[in-house]
Amino acid sequence: MKPGFLANCAALLFVGACACAVTGRAETVQKDHQPSAPVVLFPAFHFTRLKFVVTDQHVVPECPATGTFEDWFQNPNPSSEFSQICQDKLMTLIYERRHSEKGRSHFANQPGVHVRLEDFGSTASAPFYEPLYAFLEKNGYQRDKNIRVAGYDSRLTPDLGDFLERTRALIEATYHANDNTPVHLVARSNMHNMGHSLLTHTSQHWKNKYIHGFTPIAGNWAGQGIFYSVLFTGLNDVDFTPPADAESAAASARMYQSHPSSYMSAADPKVFGDQEVVLEANGRDYTPEDNMELFRDARLRVAQHLAARYIGFVKFRTPRFFPYVDVYAEKGSGLQTAVGLVLPDLTVGQVVGSSDAVFTRLGDTNQEDITNDSIEVWRNMPCFRFELTDNPDVDHFSLPSNPGVLERLLANLRRTKSTCSVDRD
Repeated sequence: MKPGFLANCAALLFVGACACAVTGRAETVQKDHQPSAPVVLFPAFHFTRLKFVVTDQHVVPECPATGTFEDWFQNPNPSSEFSQICQDKLMTLIYERRHSEKGRSHFANQPGVHVRLEDFGSTASAPFYEPLYAFLEKNGYQRDKNIRVAGYDSRLTPDLGDFLERTRALIEATYHANDNTPVHLVARSNMHNMGHSLLTHTSQHWKNKYIHGFTPIAGNWAGQGIFYSVLFTGLNDVDFTPPADAESAAASARMYQSHPSSYMSAADPKVFGDQEVVLEANGRDYTPEDNMELFRDARLRVAQHLAARYIGFVKFRTPRFFPYVDVYAEKGSGLQTAVGLVLPDLTVGQVVGSSDAVFTRLGDTNQEDITNDSIEVWRNMPCFRFELTDNPDVDHFSLPSNPGVLERLLANLRRTKSTCSVDRD
């Protein structure tokens, strides 16, 4: 399979009782003396450079006890010490069925394994976005001054790993380093949830001061169907292809089963219902609505616990969870997109071949229209702008370097932010 392995229905307009009153006006013309907004980018799933430092580990005795390796998409220098199987086993999280004092689920790295965000805040932390950085540079921006990157551990969810505290600090520092200019958030793919969570877990006063707007590019709002298959077949982070043998597939699948972000990225039955088949096994069709039955049938106990908390974890469809900043969203469409697989059974560690049957529907090759269109509900957000621009036949991985997307981004960075007063009940 190609990178589209992870990737048509009407927009879901779920209108609830509004929890706040919004008044004000939205201005559209920037005054000449106002600078373009600084940018803080939220990279896509496994597009942040993570460095794993291994010291005297004995959990996986067949792997090196000490050393380092990096995990990120298109890493040009894969580890010569740690095989992909060793990396997957050492990146597997330990989940304990208890909660921290803040009510968060408790996860830990394997004993002897430590992880750090390489070059946090710098464009060097997410090399895939070089075309975006270069475009902004040509239009007056400077790397690591008014182009910053909010990296994170892609295994986790917004409630874990001090994400909110670290990212708020980066945004505030960027604001002050650029003459107190509000910051524009740009988020990509599965991990748009991080940017949205930050906006819904900060006060409106903070957003009015520090945030210029929000540009989600191909946001995986309600998850995607194909991610259920990953829990059985695994996925290679470096090129988003399925593992080539059963041992690798099993190690990768079990790794993803331990990551809370896997479930946050899986199709939410509250949005998808039974509109698509995400897995066929033992002659049985499973839709997102059947997800807990799927995990029970497969006897995946950890998946049952984590799915109950993290599928649909990021709420966004009701007024309480609208971002209440200007939003300029981008999506691709019109391309056949894998949403599910046909597998012989529910064994973990199955190898996907080119002849295996794949369920598809229209989308951007990575995720289907159901999730791409689900933020149409934000049109009900009063006062603040909401735009969702379709880019027909532009695939998921090409969107952040697409000339039309980049030109619109630049134009929006130059717009004056909406002035709205929000009074919450």
